[in-house]
Amino acid sequence: MDQFAQILDDAALQAEAIPQISLSSQLSLAEAYHVQDLLLKKCVDRGEQVVGVKLGFTSLAKMEQMGVKEIIWGSLTDRMRFHSGDEVSIENFIHPRAEPEIAFLIGKNIDGHISLQNIEQFVQGVAVAVEIIDSRYRDFKFSLEDVVADNCSSAAFAVGSWYPVSTPISNIEISLSFNNEMVETGNSSAILGDPWNSLVTAVGLLRSHNRILKAGDIVLAGAATAARFFESGFLVEAHAEGLGSVGLRIV
Repeated sequence: MDQFAQILDDAALQAEAIPQISLSSQLSLAEAYHVQDLLLKKCVDRGEQVVGVKLGFTSLAKMEQMGVKEIIWGSLTDRMRFHSGDEVSIENFIHPRAEPEIAFLIGKNIDGHISLQNIEQFVQGVAVAVEIIDSRYRDFKFSLEDVVADNCSSAAFAVGSWYPVSTPISNIEISLSFNNEMVETGNSSAILGDPWNSLVTAVGLLRSHNRILKAGDIVLAGAATAARFFESGFLVEAHAEGLGSVGLRIV
């Protein structure tokens, strides 16, 4: 498994696409998550810090776009984190795509069973976020196991201003714009019906892998629209009703 993690790590660092693992080896989903764990360890060993998690395929649009039918999760590190208005080099990526999301800031450790009825007490804030995904596989094509091993295509993200937990995030309009022109529109209800459902799901998925969300962690709940490819020179912005906007300049 370590050889797959090394290949994926090299591909990310060098921004060079590789053949899908599934073309030569058949991994189970559990084995794919093991590769992801080994990949994350390489990042941590280099000095990166884990700052949260992201969910993938939480919307029907995203599932249809990628041809998969199962929710997945990956890790976020401080190397991937940018601030709104930052410049991000296109050379960091192979074939990047952007998508608008809802983000949660965890206020205290979640180490037990959680439900929609009590999840808010563990959350410190909510925000709009823009995530850049960048599969390390050629042609942005992969199986479910491929993408899980590749840390769910995690590449970069930026979170907007944090708002109180009481701020409405259910059934709000979300959009993605390039150079001030709207290119995708959606609604937060596309995220498992309600972004709060996504957070509860994240807790359960992590528990099944012996991991918990900790105070200070960021959770990206999943995209409300399909992802869109962008190029150098683009101002990439995500907007959410009542949460403002967040953007990155691609150079």
